[in-house]
Amino acid sequence: EVGTMKLYFHPMSGNSRRVLLTAEHLQVPLERVVIDLPKGEQKGAPHLARNPNARVPVLEDGDFVLWESRVIMPYLCDKTPGQTLMPTEARAKADVNRWLSWCAMDMSPANALLVVEHVVKPLTGRATDPAEVERGLGLWNKAAAVLNAHLSGKTWISGERLSLADYSLAAGFALAPMAKMPLGDYPHIRSWFARVQELDAWKRTAPPPPPGA
Repeated sequence: EVGTMKLYFHPMSGNSRRVLLTAEHLQVPLERVVIDLPKGEQKGAPHLARNPNARVPVLEDGDFVLWESRVIMPYLCDKTPGQTLMPTEARAKADVNRWLSWCAMDMSPANALLVVEHVVKPLTGRATDPAEVERGLGLWNKAAAVLNAHLSGKTWISGERLSLADYSLAAGFALAPMAKMPLGDYPHIRSWFARVQELDAWKRTAPPPPPGA
């Protein structure tokens, strides 16, 4: 159909997953184009023209090209009348934005370190670096303690309903078992993540299992 937005992504990418979750929830049709990260396609001239940072995801909406997953998510909300994932009231909206920002600055970098060491390196034949694992666990436990305390007595991260904050943070935990993230120590994160995993959007955006998994 004319006017379908295009998403350049990789199925194993947590950054891609949070956009896919949002699109599925909002029922926004996206033409999906896989960028082969292991082969380095993100560093090729065609993709660098879309995103000079050599990363996925990238959204193309006609002649408008947008990168940064946590900016694409609210953009999709803005394009969807009647959506509830991003509130319109000032304080509620600020609270969701607070968690999107915290996800980007605190939780996601810690998740990414553990994913690189325990998932990416083994899949690409490189040795895991114990010092990096230790550094990753330090950052991860610090961030997870904040999130776990916040989720005590709560169903969702921001306000009373599911929001972009939930999808943004949950996407980073998608590879938790393979990446050896110690979720077992954080019961409130575990019960919240179980709720997210029951959502249709989560089930419909599950990546194919990686080779050897």
